[in-house]
Amino acid sequence: MEQVKEKRIPRGFRNNNPLNIRLGMSRWEGRASVQSDPDFVVFRTMAFGYRAAWKLLESYRLRFYRQGKTFCLGNIIYRWAPPSDGNETMAYLYTVLHLLKNVGGREPIPPVTIAEGAARIARILAAMTCIENGIRWDEVDREAILAGFSLAYPQVDVPQVVW
Repeated sequence: MEQVKEKRIPRGFRNNNPLNIRLGMSRWEGRASVQSDPDFVVFRTMAFGYRAAWKLLESYRLRFYRQGKTFCLGNIIYRWAPPSDGNETMAYLYTVLHLLKNVGGREPIPPVTIAEGAARIARILAAMTCIENGIRWDEVDREAILAGFSLAYPQVDVPQVVW
């Protein structure tokens, strides 16, 4: 009798945490009341998981500018998946660049607010979701990314994204 392999749901999807944000001191809005994963935050919905990702990238943007660094894809990936944590950071960066059709890794994302660069950041989050969960570009829940933006920035219009 032939066995059918069941496709496992990626951990990031089981946790509604598509970028696999680690547990820490942050009390994220939208956290599930029961944290069933010992390492990663569990969110109530995927939109809240993306909200946290938007907020993390906003904190990176502010930190980079205070440190005199450029808010760009290369610096984002080196902060998100540093080699010091055992990550294949260059492979991660090259995969994101490939998924984004080689958008420049050092090209600055507009500096005033994250909302100004939101369309680019939405695509970056989609590419990072692919890597973090081992899925294809067409499997990313793009509506959840934009819903996360709305949760993070309720007073800002949702960006028009060319995926």
